[in-house]
Amino acid sequence: MAKSQQTFNKKEKEKNRLKKQKEKQQRREERKANAKKGGSLDDMIAYVDANGNIIDTPPDPAEKEKIDPSTIELSIPRKEQSEDDPIRTGIVEFFNDTKGFGFIKDLDSKEKIFVHVNNLKEEIREGNKVSFEIEQGMKGPNAVRVSKIQ
Repeated sequence: MAKSQQTFNKKEKEKNRLKKQKEKQQRREERKANAKKGGSLDDMIAYVDANGNIIDTPPDPAEKEKIDPSTIELSIPRKEQSEDDPIRTGIVEFFNDTKGFGFIKDLDSKEKIFVHVNNLKEEIREGNKVSFEIEQGMKGPNAVRVSKIQ
């Protein structure tokens, strides 16, 4: 007599497949039943209260705060730079001689400004105190007419 071709492992796989198929059918029927009850748009809408918390009830219109549109600024206010003294002082934080560029930390505003070897009046090193002027470059402010301060 010939042995059965169906092994224990094959039987288990078939049982699992049928079980998954049955569970999938049950989930599908549950979704259909719940969709009729109320899966409407109103159930999916969420509101935000004055404190930024998400709530399911709409806010009270009486508590609405009126805002004057003329007080809203749509841009970043410009920094006021003194026009009387365009020469600034700073310390060279980084300078790469081989590549020919570096950064100067402005002593007044504490911002880092790019400097290129072409804009130097004399040779500088890291840690030197320098005076410079700022011009707007393609990627931001650049230090020009840079010279060492003794």
